[in-house]
Amino acid sequence: LKPHSSTMRISTTSCLCPFLVCLCFIQRCSSVSHHTPAKVPTKNQTKLANGETEVHHRPKRGWIWNQFFVLEEHTGPDPQYVGKLHSNSDKGDGSVRYILDGEGAGSIFIIDEVTGDIHATKSLDREKKSHYVLHAQALDRYTEEALEPKSEFIIKVQDINDNAPKFPDGPFVATVPEMSEVGTSVLQVTASDADDPTYGNSARIVYSILQGQPYFSVDPKTGIIRTALADMDREAREHYTVVIQAKDMAGQVGGLSGSTTINITLTDINDNPPKFPQKNYQLYVPESAQVGKPVGKIKANDDDLGINADIKYSIINSEGANTFSISADRDTKEGIISLKKPLNYERKKSYTLHIEGMNTHADPRFSYLGSFKDTATLKITVGDVDEGPVFSIDHYIMDVYENAPRGTEVGAVTARDPDSRNSPVRYFLDSKEDDERYFRIDEITGVIRTTKPLDREDITWHNITVMASEVDNPSLLSHVPVTVQVLDVNDNPPEVAADEEIILCESSRPGQVIQTVTAVDKDDFANGQRFAFALPSQLPVNPNFTLKDNEDSTASIIARRRRFNHLTQELYELPIVVWDGGEPSLSGTSTLTLRVCPCQRHGRIRACQGEAFLSSAGLSTGALIAILLCIIILLAIVVLFITLRRSKKEPLIISEEDIRENVVTYDDEGGGEEDTEAFDIIALRNPAAAEELKFRRDIRPEARQHCGLLRSRRSPSVDLDDVDVQEFIKQRQVDADLDTSVPPYDSLQTYAYEGQGSPTGSISPLDSPGTQSEQDYNFLDEYGPDFQRLAELYGRK
Repeated sequence: LKPHSSTMRISTTSCLCPFLVCLCFIQRCSSVSHHTPAKVPTKNQTKLANGETEVHHRPKRGWIWNQFFVLEEHTGPDPQYVGKLHSNSDKGDGSVRYILDGEGAGSIFIIDEVTGDIHATKSLDREKKSHYVLHAQALDRYTEEALEPKSEFIIKVQDINDNAPKFPDGPFVATVPEMSEVGTSVLQVTASDADDPTYGNSARIVYSILQGQPYFSVDPKTGIIRTALADMDREAREHYTVVIQAKDMAGQVGGLSGSTTINITLTDINDNPPKFPQKNYQLYVPESAQVGKPVGKIKANDDDLGINADIKYSIINSEGANTFSISADRDTKEGIISLKKPLNYERKKSYTLHIEGMNTHADPRFSYLGSFKDTATLKITVGDVDEGPVFSIDHYIMDVYENAPRGTEVGAVTARDPDSRNSPVRYFLDSKEDDERYFRIDEITGVIRTTKPLDREDITWHNITVMASEVDNPSLLSHVPVTVQVLDVNDNPPEVAADEEIILCESSRPGQVIQTVTAVDKDDFANGQRFAFALPSQLPVNPNFTLKDNEDSTASIIARRRRFNHLTQELYELPIVVWDGGEPSLSGTSTLTLRVCPCQRHGRIRACQGEAFLSSAGLSTGALIAILLCIIILLAIVVLFITLRRSKKEPLIISEEDIRENVVTYDDEGGGEEDTEAFDIIALRNPAAAEELKFRRDIRPEARQHCGLLRSRRSPSVDLDDVDVQEFIKQRQVDADLDTSVPPYDSLQTYAYEGQGSPTGSISPLDSPGTQSEQDYNFLDEYGPDFQRLAELYGRK
């Protein structure tokens, strides 16, 4: 086969017959006419080894070869012939050398340098590598010049049927509902074949069933498994094993095959109704059976599974449904029979129960089979048991008046033996409850009596338990609760309810209500709902207060005089007599304490002596005394410490040559500018007395001090009578400046003089006229706390 040009690349098309060879030739020619690679020389040019091209003026030349396919799995003794490379430049004289490189060149594929024949030296596997890409080159044997450009070609490994079909995911597990129709899809299986699917029938697979007939079938092309038999019953057979075969070569003789296993399980549907194994059952239940507890079981069988086997049990006759109940156990599917009411052998010795069992999840497809339920009869026999005594009622409530004498009858309980022999009964009290023994009971009659007088105000209700036993069988005990209410009698006098002392404002007026009081009574509401109040009649009339009965079980305390003073009298006591409305009526006297306190406007308390303050602070008298003692001890320690320090600093010998500064202070302010008697200024007017102070040297200076001379300034309001004082100060200043014996320290001399002549007059009441004014100063009470003192001084008459 001769190509059109030496620059043509080798095609990968497989030519299996002359017709295909022609088609390949036409395809190559068309591809060359439309595609010219950049690296391939143009017509009449040759690509040299150094990359240059050389123009030749010679006829057309090119590669010549035959076949480039190699059969896989070749096992012959000689290398397998692949094909032949030949250039039209080869004249057969051996001057052309053929070179082969690329995938497998030299190891798998070898070339005869002279003839250009290519052989495969190893057995190839198409499933591992389907083709190899190689490059061919023709060189001048003598000059090593390239006679033809380097060309690429492909050696394709031709497939043979050497791989059997495989099921990569097997074995398989599948399910299908029982009673399914014929042709119901179960599962699709797919086999794979490693052979070439484009070549022959090596990878064409056909499916068939080897095991599982006549229940299932398989589609030979798709591998879908379907049911082949109708009405397959899970209860008859649940598991099936199906073996599917996949064969290549379209199932022809000589093809390879593989198989897989499918485990198919029929799933359950509700196609079976419940059934009781028998129609009649018997059950023995003792009359002592507890209410709410199971007494027996019954079960209906169902061949289905899961929710399809769930059964609902019910008692369909009223005789049994009134005394017994039935419920289904989820795990065992049994009907649990329980007792709803106590059994009594003496009243009814047997019961008949009609029990029905029905599926809860019926399938309408099988309604033609009938109703999915069944019935059975259960006869229950009640057993006789020796029972304890039975009280006439379940709870006794009795009452008795308080203060009733010992042995008073409270009530009686009654119990009897429910059995047919009617054994005598004995009564007694539970000793664990009645520790103080307020009651006792007659063991034969059941009468309960008191053992001591009862007090309603102490305990209003008593709860006791009475027990009864048969004389013939003392071990059988019955209990009944008994509640005894203690009824009230009017045995407690009332008293005024006063949780704390009453506050009385100093500014109270005659007729003003100070406090409204109520009364309390320990007796119950029937004897204490009405109270009356009054002051003691045996006492003289109270000049300070009176009492008004409001006739609504309250009373008001009213002031009788104007103004109270806590400094004059702080506490007042007021006895009050109160009567209740009981039969007979009782009375009691209570003494109230009223504390006088200064008040602000609208009666708000301003202060109530030190007691109120201390009580609000939460401090007791003992705590206050302890605090005061601690303060006194601390002050004593401080005074002692200061005294010791001063005694250490005092020198043993007082030097007369003490040259420290002397500061003389006169720091008494007196009673004001007009008060000249509070401080004696004779020392200022007496030069001799001041001269003694000038030469005092009894204090030795510790540090050098510099102080400026304090100059007093004259007040503008100084009168002419005080000129001698001013002259005295000026004279002392001049003497201090001219005195040569004064040490070189500044001397600070202070003459505290305020002056006089204030234009403001005195407001002291000491010089006020002593005549009593007729003016009413009660209006000062309305001006608030700032005028409270003036109201106390001028407001009283």
